[in-house]
Amino acid sequence: MTVDTWIQAALALVGTTGGVVAARSARRTRRQERRDDFLAVTEQQGKAIERLEKRVAAREAEAEKQRERISDQDEAIGWLLHRLRSVVSHMKKAGLEPPAAEPMSDRAARYIHHMDV
Repeated sequence: MTVDTWIQAALALVGTTGGVVAARSARRTRRQERRDDFLAVTEQQGKAIERLEKRVAAREAEAEKQRERISDQDEAIGWLLHRLRSVVSHMKKAGLEPPAAEPMSDRAARYIHHMDV
């Protein structure tokens, strides 16, 4: 073997070693992969939680509107019942008899069965 052959062999060995070292250093470790997976999952969970919080806030706002609407309807029904009683009372004082009431549905009876209508 000549000196040129030895030099070429040494250069080939250095090149190969450098390539192996470069490939090894460019590869990510298992710990790095796990950390990145954890970060990705954590980020996705954070976004999902934000979406759920928005949904809950919207549902709570809608529930508050419905509670207010039901309260207003309850007050309106109370006023109507009072007005009906006053009309019936006025009719009886005038010597008139109010017409017979139509049958009440079971759903309505749950709310006004205790009323004398």
